[in-house]
Amino acid sequence: MEPLFDFLGSYWWLIFPIGGMAGGWASQWSKASAERHRRKVELLKLKNQLAVHEEANQAEVVSLIAAHDSVNHRWLEYELDVGNLIDFPLMTDVREPLTVAFLRAKKEADGLRPARPEEISTPARLAEYRAAVHSYELAFDVAEREARRIKDGNFTGPERQRLATARKLLRIAEDTAATPAERQTAYKRARKELDGLIVLPEATVAALESKIISMLDTRKEPDTDVRSA
Repeated sequence: MEPLFDFLGSYWWLIFPIGGMAGGWASQWSKASAERHRRKVELLKLKNQLAVHEEANQAEVVSLIAAHDSVNHRWLEYELDVGNLIDFPLMTDVREPLTVAFLRAKKEADGLRPARPEEISTPARLAEYRAAVHSYELAFDVAEREARRIKDGNFTGPERQRLATARKLLRIAEDTAATPAERQTAYKRARKELDGLIVLPEATVAALESKIISMLDTRKEPDTDVRSA
């Protein structure tokens, strides 16, 4: 121990530079620790922001799908109801630019619609679907307003009379109080009146015929029961 004390006694002044160096190292270590902590906090904030952003994107996709469904439902009120198509024939008249624009917008939106919200995972894909749905909504609104404004105004007097006759015949075809023969005859006559005036979509015809057939089957069931008895 004596040599050590001799050394310290001779070089005691080294305490100051060594102490300064140690203080500098401690200060640098403290700053490095603080920097590492700051980076961890920033990384955590960034992860939280990304999670919130992703959640918000999924919420928007769900909202867009709901808006898409809403317009589709409004369209089905025409496509599956012959009466509405007779009252507002422009909705299926592909000679009308507004109708063509709406049908094209629908096709584009339907093509971009995801099966699940999670399928839209990029901003570009979201922007594409958002634009398609908004275009579909706008095109349908414009076409519907015009159809309700014009109604059957594009038809001549005799043609409007044929449309009115077809409307009455369809009421008979859907009337449960009418006999099966009356309903079948009324349906055939209604189709004849509409021929050349309104092109009914396949879905419209299928829905109408399915409804009439089910009514005919329902009407026949009691007779079958009576015969069986």
